[in-house]
Amino acid sequence: MKTSDSGHMKKSHKLAHKTTDIGILGGTFDPIHLGHINPGKDLLDWLGLKELVLMPAAIPPHKAGTGATAEQRAAMVKLVCDREKVFHCDERELKRAAASYTVETLLEIKKQHPHQRIFFIIGMDSLFTFTRWHKWQEILTLCHLVVNTRPGYEIAAMPAETRQLLAKHQAMDVSELKQSLAGRVILAPQSHWDISSTQIRQAIKSNSDCQHLLPAPVLAYIHKHQLYRE
Repeated sequence: MKTSDSGHMKKSHKLAHKTTDIGILGGTFDPIHLGHINPGKDLLDWLGLKELVLMPAAIPPHKAGTGATAEQRAAMVKLVCDREKVFHCDERELKRAAASYTVETLLEIKKQHPHQRIFFIIGMDSLFTFTRWHKWQEILTLCHLVVNTRPGYEIAAMPAETRQLLAKHQAMDVSELKQSLAGRVILAPQSHWDISSTQIRQAIKSNSDCQHLLPAPVLAYIHKHQLYRE
């Protein structure tokens, strides 16, 4: 993190005084939609958190690119944060010039908040590939993984490496997460919001109605800036 980013530091310290645990939901948010927002609020209640950090990714190593610019994706996340005060936008990954790895982000946050528990929220699709992430073993020394499950990813189809990961690290109850600072993986109750950003981008490109999938300010922003038309 840049030393000149004093505003970001203030926000991080403010977060530290509010809650013992830190919840982080990362993603490209291209665009952010109700499939991020509503399960995020459900997880807040389930984990006993007061707020959730939304962290737009800059250049995800596993993705070729995004439909909107980093600034536009952050702007849409901030529109959600303005409406939903339990959410806060953290732009640190957008400030990196190169590909951004989760382990680097978690090391930064842990350095700022060494005694706080971090819940890093990922999707079931990410869990299936987690053992191929950069320095995934180190990630587990920095946080607990909370897996936001949804239809389409059946346990029966889980790779052998993922099964081994769960056999060693899975927690069956939230109370188990509270007994250590890091190292556990827990599957959250299944979300019924089965929405993808790809689905929304395709709907906008084909002029289909998707107002039921997005907050109104985000949809208005997309129309104003003519995003996802090509």
